[in-house]
Amino acid sequence: MPSTSLLTPAILAAALLSLLPMLGAAFLPERFAAAAQRMPPAARFAAPALLCLPYALVALTAGGFRWHWFVLYALLPVAIALLMHTARIVDPGQRGNWRDFLLLATLGLAVDLRLFEPAWPQGLAALGKMLLVDAGLYAFLSVRQLGDVGFDLRLRLGDIRIGLREFSIYAPVAIALGLSLGFLHVHAGWPSPLRAVAAYLFTFFFIAVPEELFFRGWLQNLLERRVGSRAALLVTALLFGLAHWNKHTAGFNWRYVLLAALAGIFYGRAWRAERRVAASAVTHATVDTVWSLWLR
Repeated sequence: MPSTSLLTPAILAAALLSLLPMLGAAFLPERFAAAAQRMPPAARFAAPALLCLPYALVALTAGGFRWHWFVLYALLPVAIALLMHTARIVDPGQRGNWRDFLLLATLGLAVDLRLFEPAWPQGLAALGKMLLVDAGLYAFLSVRQLGDVGFDLRLRLGDIRIGLREFSIYAPVAIALGLSLGFLHVHAGWPSPLRAVAAYLFTFFFIAVPEELFFRGWLQNLLERRVGSRAALLVTALLFGLAHWNKHTAGFNWRYVLLAALAGIFYGRAWRAERRVAASAVTHATVDTVWSLWLR
């Protein structure tokens, strides 16, 4: 798709529309969870088709509108909602159904393999990822009514305490290992406070929160119901590490996979402490910010 300015009214409107479901789920979790149940069945399953609107706004502005992408963004969220509706019926005890894991595999592979990125102009592919998060949030939280996800970004002191505790345990081990492997490189200097705060907030909301929602709130949560908390922690951490296999390299980046899998253990511990995505997102965002500012 052709590139375009990132500050047009249409693109800003698309960004706002793509953020609204996530913000609603994060800051009004009870209302968001109950939203679908208050709708007539037809509206309940048609509503997520509205996620095609951000794509349409961006694509028409950029001059790269394609009907197959529009139809995909309209129908895929509907299919996801129907899938989770069926999972709710056949698995009322929420033990974890094959439909749950099929949905997670679909969302995870779509993001990791960048399957939808060709739909978006350069610099705006993150909107496509956000729409997948929105579709998952609506399906898992509002339709499936999955419990113990902990997607509530109304920060508590406990979230910060737990998040920084897990960071403080992980950091010395990771730094020593990363430096010895040549993966980490110390950079002297101190960024401006504004840059540091901006880097942290961006990382928290646009990297840590979506990834922690997926890996801890959904995947680890569901695996615990099948294999127990310890095995779920280790399996999720391993999958989290493997999700980084192609980051910053054309081949298999085993150093990144190793450090990310190790980090996944501590992110999982942070989430598990009080079943709060906010806590693991604090650990995750702190790790990524320190790495990007001083150790990349």
